[in-house]
Order: sequence, then C-alpha cells, then structure tokens
Amino acid sequence: MPLNDERPSVSVSDDQGSDTESSERCDSMASSNDFESSRQSFTSDSSSKVGSPASSPPKVVAFDEIMACSKNLCNLRLAHEIVVNGDFQVEQPELPQNSLERKVKEIVHKAFWDKLEKDLMEDPPEYEHAIRLVEEIKEILLSFLNPGANRIRSQICEVLDIDLLRQQAANDAVDICGIANYIITVMEKLCAPIRDSDVKKLREISDIVLLFKEIFHVLELMKTDMVNFTIWSVRPHLQQHSIEFERETFQAILDKTPSALDHATEWIKESIDELMVSKPCVSQCGSLVENSKTSLPSPIAVLNRGYVKLLDWDHGKKAIPETLMADEARLKDLQYRLDLLKTMAAILLIIYNVGGGPISGIPKLADRLKRVIRILLEGMNSQTFNLKDALENISAQVCSELNKSLTERGYSALSSEVQASLAGQIGTIRNDDNPVFNLIDDRVHAYLTNFLSYPLDSRNRLDVPGGLLLIQAELETLGAQFLGIVNFNKQVYSPFYVKILRKLLFLESPEETANPAPTTVKSE
Repeated sequence: MPLNDERPSVSVSDDQGSDTESSERCDSMASSNDFESSRQSFTSDSSSKVGSPASSPPKVVAFDEIMACSKNLCNLRLAHEIVVNGDFQVEQPELPQNSLERKVKEIVHKAFWDKLEKDLMEDPPEYEHAIRLVEEIKEILLSFLNPGANRIRSQICEVLDIDLLRQQAANDAVDICGIANYIITVMEKLCAPIRDSDVKKLREISDIVLLFKEIFHVLELMKTDMVNFTIWSVRPHLQQHSIEFERETFQAILDKTPSALDHATEWIKESIDELMVSKPCVSQCGSLVENSKTSLPSPIAVLNRGYVKLLDWDHGKKAIPETLMADEARLKDLQYRLDLLKTMAAILLIIYNVGGGPISGIPKLADRLKRVIRILLEGMNSQTFNLKDALENISAQVCSELNKSLTERGYSALSSEVQASLAGQIGTIRNDDNPVFNLIDDRVHAYLTNFLSYPLDSRNRLDVPGGLLLIQAELETLGAQFLGIVNFNKQVYSPFYVKILRKLLFLESPEETANPAPTTVKSE
C-alpha cells in the first residue's frame, strides 16, 4: 500500500457495472457450497470414463494430497476470476440480520468491549487489555507498508513499543489518548482516498472505548482496500500469463488426482454420441449408411456441441466438467438469460401468428411487448417463481397492448375468441411437448452452434433463424459473452481435450495418449 501521499489511484467502488470485454461474463466467486460440490470429482475414487479402456484400481489419496489439490483449485478459481472479471473485488462479508452467527458475533464483541471499558474505569486503570489491542493494531499497520518503507516502519515500532507501554502501565503513565491519536495519524497516511472521511470521523470520537472500536472497524475496511489494490496490481501480470498459469495449475491437480477429468470425459463422450446419432454417415461409394462408425465428427464440432449443451445444463443432477468449474457462475447466468430469451421469443412468435398483419412491422409495439414480457418473467429461475401466474399476467397485458395499438390505428380490437386462443397458447408455452417452444429452442441452439463455428469476421453476417429476429440484439450480445468464455477455455484446456478426444474418437490406448503431441483446439 502506498505511503503518505502515494495513494493508490483506484478506489474500492460499490459500482458493479461491467465493461464490454471482461465483465460481460458476469460477476462473483462461487460459494463454498458450490466449491465443495464441484470438488467431489477431484477427490472421488470412482471413474466415469465411458468408452475408454478399463480403469485402474481406485487410488488412495492421502489427506495432504487432497489439501494440496484444494489449495491448487482455490488458486485456479481465484486467478481465473481476477482475469476474466474486470470488476472482481473482495468485499466485507455481511452476515444475515437474524442469523445465529451474527448474534454470537455481536455477543462476543460486546463482551470484549465491555471488558476494555471496565478495565480502563478501574482506579488505577488496568491497561493490559488495551495494550494487547494496540499490539494488534501495530501489526495491522505494519502489514500495510511496502518493503522499502523503513522510516515509517521504524517510527511505528518506536511509538507503539509494546514493552515500553507495559513499563508505562506499571507506573500508571500510559497516554492512551495520545496513542490513539498517533494511530489515527498513521491511518491517514496509509488509507486509500475513499477512506479519508472514515478516518477523519475518528477524531470526532471522545469516548476512548468507542474510538478503539471504530479504529478496528476502519482498519478492517483498509485491509479490504489493500487486498483489492493488490488484485488491481497483479491483474495485468495474471492476464499476461493466465493461460499458462491455469493450465499448469490444473495439471498439478490432475497429477495428484487422476480422476480430475472424469466429468469432462463424460461431457465430451455425450457430445460425440449425440453427433454420431444425428449425423448420417457417407460410405465410400457415396450412399448414406446409418449408424456407421466410418465417419467421425470433427473435434471442433464435438467441443462446440458440448459447450452449447452447457446452456441447458441441469446443475442439480450433473456435475459440470472440471475444466469449466471456474466459469460455472457465469454459465448459470447465461443459461438463465437464454431461457428467458427463448420464452420471450416463443411468446412473441405466438402473438404475431395470432395477430397477423395488423400488428406486424411496428417496432414500438414490438418493444412494448418485449418490455412487458421481460418484466413479468423476471426471476423465473427462482424456485418460488410462479410461472403459471406470470403467463396469465402476460396474456392479459399482451391483449391490452394489442387492443390499444389496434384501436389507435383504426383496426378492431381482438375478439374474445382470439384473446382466449392467445391466452391458451401462451399459458402452455413451457409445457415439455409445446411445439412452438421446442422449435425456438432448436433454432437458438443452431444459431449459437453456428456462432461458435463461424470465423470471427463472418459472425456479423450470420443469418438469424426465423422466429428469433425480435430477440436478435439480445441473442448476439449473449452469444458474444458465451464466445468469450468458450475461447478462453479452449486456449487453456486444449491439451487435455485433445487427449480425451483421441481416446474416445480414435480409441487410442492409454500408452498412446499418455504423452500426446502438443496439438491444440483452434478457437476463433
């Protein structure tokens, strides 16, 4: 942390807005529960490699190896988040208002500060508790200093000399207010500009116990600032070496835990099987041969199929591929947004099929309908969301908007029969067998697959399938964010994917794939 007037030029902001390149991918680290569930594949003794040679007997993993893998995994996730999320920063944890943990913390802290107040009110005052606080504050202040800040380091150690303070306490000669003022002076020199007002307010506190309490509070904020300043400083270096770092860190995990690619292997195998079933193969004479193994899908097609599958992933039933764990939160966010877009597109397709010519080609009406549908579908990924009620409300609002638009332009309002038909079709839009939604779903998948497959300079000319024109802008934005995740993942994990693809597509033996050639999967 810069000293004196050399303060960091960046401050910790509450604004979580994102730029177009990095934070489009969304925001925050996975929770500890997500981490524990995702880590199961790294500590599992079982192998889920399907279609590969028989697995070796389960390897017993030592506790130290598990802890080493956990540390590597934490480092990988943290480095990945810093690189891909330009707005990533550490924040002070806020416990739920009525949680047991918060209540226990408040009780313990109250007892702690009550003890300090009682000691200082004795005659003569008892300073040992206060001296221990000063000792802790001293260590925190020293931790903020750069290695070359010898002058201020020496000054802090001289003024906050704990042995001298204990001698002064023995003679009832401790100037506790003077010590507090010196601490505030040092904090003013070391804090980030955003903390200037917080430190300044400390001088307005006359109660010595409350003053120390607030000093600790501001120091906690300064520690968070220090961490975020360090993240800001190290980000350019991580961005420069992120691919190599992530690849080497994952390789270290794989060396200690051979099952660390089980879910990724299963994910790739599912994509191969789906492509083999859906793709008719051509024999040497040119005739179609069903279920033939003579024509294999390309590695790029397999991976792109797998990536698109992630946008419909059932996270509650299936573990995400290990190579994508660091992006799981971003993928979940994209999945929710895409689900909302697909539902919106399906509803709009029904509306325009029912309404016909009188409502076609009116951009303002389309924008109003999209806004109404989006608002009423907000939160549809929540378990408490009532989709049936939302669709009923959408039907009512849509009919109101359509009737208003029609009458304003001299057309007759929708008949009760048409409104009932419209409400009935919208109400069943998310049924599993709904042909409209399934059609939209297929077309969205086809569009995103093409989005991943087309060269970069051709994507702006990519045709949008029918039924998706009204969500084209949103779909292109989402596709660009998805492409960013995919391309970075390919760059990092191509060597691992190549090894798996060789094993599954060409049935190479473990010996042949143990040291694969440095082939990479090309990313656009």
